Amino acid sequence: MSLAHNSTRAGSQRRSPQSPLEHSLSRRSFLRSSAVTGSGFLLLRNSRLAFAYDANSKLNLAGIGVGGRGRDDLDAIASLGVNVVALCDVDQVRAGDVYQKHPQAKPFKDFRRMLDAMDKQVDAVIVATPDHTHTVAAVAAMKAGKHVYCEKPLTRTVHEARVMRETAEQTKVVTQMGNQGSASGDLRRAVELVWGGVIGQVRAAYVWFDGGNGPLTRPKDTPPVPATLDWDQWLGPAPERPYNPCYLPATWRGWRAFGSGIVGDFGCHTGNIMFRALHLEQLWNFPAGQKPDRVVIRVEAKPSERDEEGYPRSSWTTFNLPARGALPAVKLVVSAKEKPAESLMLGYPMKPWGDLLVGDKGSLFSEDPWNTQFTLLPEDRFENFKSDLPESLPRTRGHHYEWVEACKGNGRTFSSFSIGGPLTELMQLANVATLVEGPFDYDTVSGRVLDSERADGLLHREYRAGWKL
Repeated sequence: MSLAHNSTRAGSQRRSPQSPLEHSLSRRSFLRSSAVTGSGFLLLRNSRLAFAYDANSKLNLAGIGVGGRGRDDLDAIASLGVNVVALCDVDQVRAGDVYQKHPQAKPFKDFRRMLDAMDKQVDAVIVATPDHTHTVAAVAAMKAGKHVYCEKPLTRTVHEARVMRETAEQTKVVTQMGNQGSASGDLRRAVELVWGGVIGQVRAAYVWFDGGNGPLTRPKDTPPVPATLDWDQWLGPAPERPYNPCYLPATWRGWRAFGSGIVGDFGCHTGNIMFRALHLEQLWNFPAGQKPDRVVIRVEAKPSERDEEGYPRSSWTTFNLPARGALPAVKLVVSAKEKPAESLMLGYPMKPWGDLLVGDKGSLFSEDPWNTQFTLLPEDRFENFKSDLPESLPRTRGHHYEWVEACKGNGRTFSSFSIGGPLTELMQLANVATLVEGPFDYDTVSGRVLDSERADGLLHREYRAGWKL
């Protein structure tokens, strides 16, 4: 049975999955489509947190990185009645239309200066810079007591994902990662059905992407930096290198120094149902006083090539994930360009993108890159399927709306950093594995690789002078 928006059959009233380039252009269509706290505290410069808000008050919002993806996030959140008080972008000409739309907002090029200068006037921050500067900006904002909406993938490195999750837990601010499909009622229903045992015990899962990236060669020419661009601020914590137009505005996604490739970029979308339905967050988030000594994930990648500058043209990464309470161990395969055996589709056509959970009573499949629809397989078995499982997850009118309301003390976010951090960490481990020969064991408790110095050294990198978490 296919369960899609408006009760249509799979793909009947939806766009077809597109190329990665078309994805970057069409993601804004999702602008209309759970904050979890824990122990530990920081002394915050701004104590106006969610629980202190009048539910009808307006948030004072700042945007960091508003010339690209942040433009769409800002439009969506500004439409919800917030006050846009500050804008920060390293190219204020490219972001010029955004500044014109919000003339009352104070302009900045350096988010650190913005947070210092506007500390008392800012309640919440959007971070939509390239991946390599997400963490330094978001962590600075959280430590200043600001609620944070950060685009996906949450971070560029495995270690940064852990820092984001831990900082959010310590500061108690409201967070949301920008995988907008999370707001879909169908995505939430898919998760509920798996939790309810409709497809039985899941011991295998597959997530695949339509295409990979490709090896890259660092340019040798050094053209002048455009007069409107602050290249030093754009580099942020990344190692020093000369400006070249091959890196930006959007092509940075394919460079390891700045982006996360197709697996990191879309893993937080296309692997969303899988991660939540299998409760993989339990491999990172533990009840108080019940943290184990170790939780080990085995990872092994088979890439088309191992490239230090870019990401492979194709890859096949296998995770052996341990049991979570009563849930069995799972073999997860995350692949770019490569697809699983067609027999796993149980008669359903193979699709360019996929999130497939294989249970012992059936399978659940989403062909939508953002996981906003799903199909139960085999179709003939579930043709007249109707579930009486009650809705256990809240429904929302939108991903950005959910964050704004949570910032004002109304409800919780569904894609808080307690979920977005581990999901990003998992996908970035796949990227690490494409540079390592053979399997390695990763411990989610310590955040270290136990048996490969090479892999362990790739979990993070030294920041450029002047930058820190």
